Amino acid sequence: MSKSKIKLLKEPVLLAKHSAFDFQAKALDEIRNLEYAAIFHEQGLGKTKIAIDLFLYWLEQKIVDTVLVVAKKSLVPNWRLEVENHTYLKPHLLAQDRKKNYFVFNSAARLILTSYEVIKSELKRFELFLKTRPVGVILDESTKIKNPDSALSKAFYELAPLFERRVILTGTPSSNRPYDMWGQIYFLDLGKALGKDFKAFKKNTDLSADVAENLDSRESFESSVSGIYKKVRGFSVRETKDSGVIELPAKKYSYILTDWEPRQFDIYRRIREEYKAVFLKDGSLIEDISESVLKRLTRLVQAASNPFLFDLSYTLIPGKYEPLQDLLSDIARRKEKCIIWTSFIANVEWLVKNLKDFHPKKIHGKMPIEARYRSIANFLKLDECPLLIATPASAKEGLTLTAANNIIYFDRSLSLDDYLQSQDRIHRISQERECNVNLLMMKDSIDEWVDVLLKEKHLSAQLAQGDISLDYFRSQMTYSYKQILDGILNL
Repeated sequence: MSKSKIKLLKEPVLLAKHSAFDFQAKALDEIRNLEYAAIFHEQGLGKTKIAIDLFLYWLEQKIVDTVLVVAKKSLVPNWRLEVENHTYLKPHLLAQDRKKNYFVFNSAARLILTSYEVIKSELKRFELFLKTRPVGVILDESTKIKNPDSALSKAFYELAPLFERRVILTGTPSSNRPYDMWGQIYFLDLGKALGKDFKAFKKNTDLSADVAENLDSRESFESSVSGIYKKVRGFSVRETKDSGVIELPAKKYSYILTDWEPRQFDIYRRIREEYKAVFLKDGSLIEDISESVLKRLTRLVQAASNPFLFDLSYTLIPGKYEPLQDLLSDIARRKEKCIIWTSFIANVEWLVKNLKDFHPKKIHGKMPIEARYRSIANFLKLDECPLLIATPASAKEGLTLTAANNIIYFDRSLSLDDYLQSQDRIHRISQERECNVNLLMMKDSIDEWVDVLLKEKHLSAQLAQGDISLDYFRSQMTYSYKQILDGILNL
C-alpha cells in the first residue's frame, strides 16, 4: 500500500515561538536528517525543546506528513502545554475512546499526542495508519520499552519499520542496569548496533553478584559496558550538566544518620533474621542479586523507613521522623520550599497527616492525574504551600519543580532511575538557587546498602552512556554491594 501525502486547506505555521540554547540547536543539527536517533541529554537540559524543533523541521521539510508523540499517560497533559508554549500547532489526541480515535486516524492531523498504552490497544489501526501516510514518531521517556519481552515493547518493535522517522528521548537510558539500553535501541535500528540477542547482551552487561566476586567476569563486564555508547553514538546525542553546556547552581548532598525507635529496631531485626535464614538455605545471594531477592529486601527498606507500611499495629513514631522535622523547620526559617520523596504511597499519606502544620501537598499513583496537577500547581504558586510529599514513580519525570531547592529522601527504592530523575525535578534549567539533597539513613541498616548499590549502578550507567572513561570508572568502582549486603544480613 503506497503512502499518500495529506493536504490541508490552510497549513499551520511551522515556526518555533522561542529560540533554542546553543547546545540544543547543535543537537538538532546533528540528528535532524537521520532516519532514527536518540536524544539522551541528561534530565533538566531541555530534551523536549530539541524534540519539538526536530518535528517542526520534519514537517517544514515535508519529510513526514504527521508527527506522533508518545508519552506516559501522566505526561500527555505536560506535552500539550509544551507544544502550546513552543509552537503554533494544535495537537490531536488519541486516548482510550475508540470512537473518537477513529476520527483522529482519519483526519489530516499534523501532530498527534498519545500514550504508550493506546499504541498497544490500537495496534491494528496504527498498522493501517502508518501504511497510508508518512509518519515520524517520538517516544518520550523511552525506558518504558526497556523490557524487550513485554507485550508493550513487542508492539512497538512491530510498528518500528513503518515509521519514516524514529526518535527516542530519555535522560537515563541506562535507567537501572546497562542492559536497559538494548530494548530502546532495538526500536530504532532493529538490532544493528547492539545485536539481536538480548539474553546474550544482558549476560555481558549485568551487574550481578558474580561480577562483584569474579575478576574474569568483572573484566568482561567492564569491556562490554564501556563499548555500548561507542556502538550507538553515531545516531545519539548526549550532554550532561557536567559537560559545561549550561551553568546550573551547585547540588549539595547531606547524609543524616538517624537512630532507631526501639520497637522499630526489633521489627527490623526479626525480619533480617528471617531473611538471613532464607538466603543461607537457598543460596540465592551467592548466585545473583536477582529481582526476586531485591523484592524481599524491600521489606527491610520499609522497616527502616516506617514499619506502619506493613504492620498497622505499629503506631509509634519511627526514627527518621524527628530529624525530618528538624530539616523542615530549618527550610521553613529560610522561607524555601521542599519536596519529600518516599517510595511508598502509605508513607505519603502518613507524612501528610503528621506534617499538616507545613500545609503539604501530595502526589502518588493512586491519585487521579487531574488531582496530581492541582497539587503541583498549588505547590508552585502558593506561598502557604511550602511542602510537597511525593513518590518518585508518580512525579519523577516531565515536571519542573524549581520553585523548590530542597529535597529530602525519607527512603529510597533500589531504582537508579527513581533516584536520579526525582532529584533533578529541582536541579534543571530555570533553577537559580543552590539545591540541597538530604538523605535520611537509619544507622546500621539496609539504607547503607541501598546507598552503595545506587552509587555503583550510577557509575555503571555513566560508563554505558559514555559520560565517564573506563579508567575513571575503575578508579571509583568498588564492587562492594555484595560484601556490604552480606555484612548487613550477617551472612
